[in-house]
Amino acid sequence: MTPPTPTTGIRFGTAYYWEYQRTPDLERDLDLMARAKIDTIRVGESVWSTWEPRDGVFALDWMTPVLDAAHERGMKVLLGTPTYAVPPWLQRKHPELAVVRADGRRIPWGARQEIDFTSPVFLRYAERVIRAVVGEHGGHPAVLGVQLDNEPGLHLIHNEPVFERFKTWLARRYGGVERLNAEWGLTYWSHRLAGWDELWRPEGNTTPSYDLAWRTFQAELTTEFIAWQARLVRELVPGDRALTTCLAYQRPALHDVRLSEHLTVTSGNAYYLPQDALVHDDGDAPAEISWFTTTPAGLFQAADRMYASRQDRFWVTETNATSIAGSQLNLPPYDGQLRQAAWALVARGAEMISYWHWHTLPYGAETYWGGILGHAPEPGRVYDEIAALGAELERAAGDLTGLTPDADVGFLYSHESKWALTFQPPLTLDGRSPDPDSYERVMAAFYQGAADAGRQAAFMAPTQFKRLPMIVAPALYCLSGEFAGELEAYVRDGGHLILTFRTGYADEEARARTEIAPGPLRALAGVRYLEYSTLLKPVPLRWSGGQDVARHWADGLEPEGAEPLARYDHPHFGRWPAITRNRVGAGTVTYVGTLPGRRLMAELFRSAAPDPGRLVVADAPEVSVRSAVNAGGERLWFAHNWSGRKTTVTLTGPATEVTGPREPLRPGPLRLAPFEVRVVR
Repeated sequence: MTPPTPTTGIRFGTAYYWEYQRTPDLERDLDLMARAKIDTIRVGESVWSTWEPRDGVFALDWMTPVLDAAHERGMKVLLGTPTYAVPPWLQRKHPELAVVRADGRRIPWGARQEIDFTSPVFLRYAERVIRAVVGEHGGHPAVLGVQLDNEPGLHLIHNEPVFERFKTWLARRYGGVERLNAEWGLTYWSHRLAGWDELWRPEGNTTPSYDLAWRTFQAELTTEFIAWQARLVRELVPGDRALTTCLAYQRPALHDVRLSEHLTVTSGNAYYLPQDALVHDDGDAPAEISWFTTTPAGLFQAADRMYASRQDRFWVTETNATSIAGSQLNLPPYDGQLRQAAWALVARGAEMISYWHWHTLPYGAETYWGGILGHAPEPGRVYDEIAALGAELERAAGDLTGLTPDADVGFLYSHESKWALTFQPPLTLDGRSPDPDSYERVMAAFYQGAADAGRQAAFMAPTQFKRLPMIVAPALYCLSGEFAGELEAYVRDGGHLILTFRTGYADEEARARTEIAPGPLRALAGVRYLEYSTLLKPVPLRWSGGQDVARHWADGLEPEGAEPLARYDHPHFGRWPAITRNRVGAGTVTYVGTLPGRRLMAELFRSAAPDPGRLVVADAPEVSVRSAVNAGGERLWFAHNWSGRKTTVTLTGPATEVTGPREPLRPGPLRLAPFEVRVVR
């Protein structure tokens, strides 16, 4: 697809909905934005009932003053298709379009994304409004691109026509029911099918392979819907317009890599809890990864996931201006945290930072999602900080153009493994109930370890595999024999592979392998295991660097050539090593059979490979250092102080500061104030 028009520096934006305001003042709003160096606004994606107040009756001119005013100020506009929030007249006319949940009940209208977007009836209405809105405004000179829908993949759709499509999808994939019976093990509990009409509905399903297929199918529906919009919009706009959608990465029916193949640029949400949740913490809890993140590592992880969708630079179409979530969670950022977060996202490949949103709404579900301006639409501390950041980004534009983040550790992210471990989670939070977020918990714990060791990470799907010095495969449960062979070749050629419990335990159908674990990785890892255990309480670990703890899980590893690195200090589990290392060809495999504490986890990454040479070296654990190379081939270093106390980093060579006066910096200590960021090249 045609890429978006190249830009210099970083786009700086906000979502702007003057149609929501009780007393709109367009000229004042855009003047305030221009003063804050905001150069991009996002409009129109949430208001189908404004675009089409009655069936077939369109009102399109109200957006023209916004586009014209933006153009007069040299600002660009991201125009949205309004298909994720349908008008009342449509749901009343076609109540059968309401999404059916797994429990068989229809989602009542009154929020958003309640409609079965796969229905041909819905698609006719959607095409009509898209052609009207984009056909009218997509060619305006202010329009940078079109956002297709918004945050797709919210629901697993159980409507009867979707279920019938699923049966057709299965028939294409497996051929006949006899093969399906064999692949899914449907002899169990008398589930064998005599014909496709006997397939039971997903809401009653207990078969893991069925659930994985259902999740895969649902994600394909989401991809298909966005691809359909992309083809339609491309007919209506000039070829230089970007096509994107705002991704919420935890949506259950989303495969971001496959969906992003139909976009010219990936866009997504980068929400985080600020205040003390964004301060460096020495505790063992990993980042919370949900629709928002916690901790500095969680913020970096969110950015790295966005980069991985296309293995390219991305747009942040929504991030905090101030408080996020409901009326009970009011956490405006501490001084400096907005700047910290923005520079962290830029360091990992963001080429747009756009705030949700300009003006805090006085009504609606998001009344307490704070904007750059509050309910009283007067500039305050948040506006002033964002304006200062906008000016800083503008001054640094030449240095920030085309930044490609560095990475020395790759994290394999498997949507299929995530879905399978949502259905059959390995971890528990309370000692009894399954934790459906087990996959993300394991991923976040290892990512935190890499971050604590000062390593820079890049995510990749198995289909995007690239050979970095170190690759981590956290809970890569659904592993094909073919990809196991690719991992072996990587190690034999000199790579360092970190495997974890549950990696390779199942095949592509989410079937537990009927061979000694870890199955096709056994010889590579130099270990085997025949049993494993949930750990209902932490178990002490002994290793050469001292003591730590094992949490949540223990594989009973039996070395077959691998060297034990850490052992359980326990009368039962002590017979087994918790972590091993094996040399294979020119490379190394580290197997981690538990979730170690942060200290040992960081040491694993430090010992796995020597620390790469850096211009900027952190002097304290609360400091993170990331780097990226710009379009001119210059490497920039981003030093963050994630604490409320002063600290330093060490420059190992001469540098020039990007975020301050362009004066030469000599080797030696560089001071960081509380919650400060300094960028040098």
